[in-house]
Amino acid sequence: MGQWIRACVRTGQQQWALLNGAMLFYTCFPLPRRWPVDFGHIARIVPFVGLVLGGWLAGLDALFSLAVPLSLRSAVVVLVGLWLTGGLHLDGAMDTADGLAVQDSQRRLEVMADSCSGAFGVMVAIAILLLKILALATITQGRWFALLAAAAWGRWGQQWAIGCYPYLKPTGKGAFHKQAMPSFWYALPWSIGLSGLTMLAAAGGWLPWSMSVAATAMGISSAVVISGWLNHRLGGHTGDTYGAVVEWVEVAVLVGLACVS
Repeated sequence: MGQWIRACVRTGQQQWALLNGAMLFYTCFPLPRRWPVDFGHIARIVPFVGLVLGGWLAGLDALFSLAVPLSLRSAVVVLVGLWLTGGLHLDGAMDTADGLAVQDSQRRLEVMADSCSGAFGVMVAIAILLLKILALATITQGRWFALLAAAAWGRWGQQWAIGCYPYLKPTGKGAFHKQAMPSFWYALPWSIGLSGLTMLAAAGGWLPWSMSVAATAMGISSAVVISGWLNHRLGGHTGDTYGAVVEWVEVAVLVGLACVS
């Protein structure tokens, strides 16, 4: 009995350290320095980070609904979401766009690694932010769900890209993600879990079935299509393309929900 309790405590401490590592890596949330941190397998729980971020944004949106107009509230929520992630994924989307704009396939990774943003990267950033704001401003009911679903499915898309396709660099911030998720099987539990939670929310009357189906369909399909297209163009993925997948899947989910709202 004592060994079982110690094993449970040890497992809980490991999961706690992993969660702390995921929050530190993917967000700007401050954590006490004394808290344990483990970055090794954070890619396996990144959708949970999306749920946390989406929850914070949903709470902020509910607070702002007391006095702030819908369109302005949508813009603020999207920008706060950008701030909470430190622009990590948007920066990846911008670098990916700059790399894809280069005709010489041999130079694409070099361009993507350049810290300076090009014209295509800036245009993509503007397009992503505008689409998110306009789509969210169209959603009048179930906004809490839209924010949760977009953040969670966007990060599941990252899991799918990591598990399905090769990593193009021998080193880099995304290299240890591939080690943690060597195949797409590691992404399936979260897709089942997110789909199940969404269907339960609809069955419980917390949101319309149309929103439930749209979020699940757009989340899965856009992740598969976008990550597959990037793999086709580049021959694999990098940390930047992981960020691009997150951003564009978030856009797809919000646009899909806007269309059925």
